[in-house]
Amino acid sequence: MENPIWGNSIFRKKKKEGNIYALLKQVPIFSDLKPKELIEVEKIVHRRKYKKSEAVIHMGDPGLGMYIIVKGSVEIIEEDKKAGQKTLAKLTEGAFFGDLALLDESPRSASAVAIEDSDIIGFFRPDFLDLLKRKPKLGIKVLFALARVVGERLRQTNELLSKIQEEKDKARHG
Repeated sequence: MENPIWGNSIFRKKKKEGNIYALLKQVPIFSDLKPKELIEVEKIVHRRKYKKSEAVIHMGDPGLGMYIIVKGSVEIIEEDKKAGQKTLAKLTEGAFFGDLALLDESPRSASAVAIEDSDIIGFFRPDFLDLLKRKPKLGIKVLFALARVVGERLRQTNELLSKIQEEKDKARHG
């Protein structure tokens, strides 16, 4: 179930496993950066491998940063004590999630779990804030791109909610 709100429809080409620069260039938050700027970002990302069924993030934990799937896949899961677990999205190579944590440290609204062995890049808030101090022009470019992504996701969510409301209204009156 590819979800347009969570997925990255821009990333479709297969990249060599070791080429973080090329992968970052495909992520909308970094896609407008110049080569030198992208190299600065590449220096501060962290790469980690996750085993199948290993949690990348836990619902309720403070947001520390965003994640980009280099290889593998991740399930975004909402956990409810009464209703159990609900899968919100399945994300694959090139998709990113957790980007709101770059803006604030609010608790995670969902968990992310590797559904197969996965290679994932983390771009963390403290590193991003440090980048904003050291290279403000670059940090602001990333910040505006992040705002565009968040804004687009909000628009998509609003459209989805509007359609749901229309269907409810039709069912009630029809």
